[in-house]
Amino acid sequence: MTLENKVAVVTGGASGIGEAVTRLFVERGARVVVIDLQQAAGDAVVAELGDAVAFIRGDVSDRSVAEQAVATAVERFGKLDVLVNNASASRVRPFVEQTEDDWKLALDTGLFATRNFMVAAYEELRKTRGAVVNFASGAGIDGQPNQASYAAAKEAIRGLSRVVANEWAADRIRVNVVSPMAKTAGVAQWAEANPEQYALSAAKVPLGRFGDPMKDVAPVVAFLASDDAQYITGQTLMADGGAIKLR
Repeated sequence: MTLENKVAVVTGGASGIGEAVTRLFVERGARVVVIDLQQAAGDAVVAELGDAVAFIRGDVSDRSVAEQAVATAVERFGKLDVLVNNASASRVRPFVEQTEDDWKLALDTGLFATRNFMVAAYEELRKTRGAVVNFASGAGIDGQPNQASYAAAKEAIRGLSRVVANEWAADRIRVNVVSPMAKTAGVAQWAEANPEQYALSAAKVPLGRFGDPMKDVAPVVAFLASDDAQYITGQTLMADGGAIKLR
């Protein structure tokens, strides 16, 4: 119960890695405000996890949704201890083919959503000496082809996180980043359609497999959100089986 009595906001918290984070946080004692575009997925999470979860259907690129999420945490659960900025969207195309709309999508749902939620959460996190966990990607760290807008947004989030970790250290708010490699539903569909390519990709991971969102990624997020990580800030933790080793 390492998150007992903690209150968290998790963006994209009704599906994929975000859903795994929501479920593990509740399992470890937290109460969670989930923001997601998928109404059915949000309803399913609430139906299963009950009063420990409040669901908001909203677009994270809308600043008012960030403000609503923080207000809901305080009104429903009394405070805010943890912000997890997981949600993002992008399109995969070669760099010269990416459109203004592609860049707007990646930046609005990634970098600017992360900024907006952090700004909205600041005063409440200052009261609780809370924690922020943002998400990076190997697409940016390793420079994966056809993902320029997504990679740029994710690397910008890492830079933002380092700056804010320094600025908010005086308030005892910790800001860290997780960069995952996980077999989400989308990856599973790709693996089923391209088994040989998936096998080759998995073989390149030193630990020999894609991670499990619930078992391999969510616990890293939970650790950074917990008091066990009270002396860690401004860091990027690679939950990717050793695929990328930061220097």
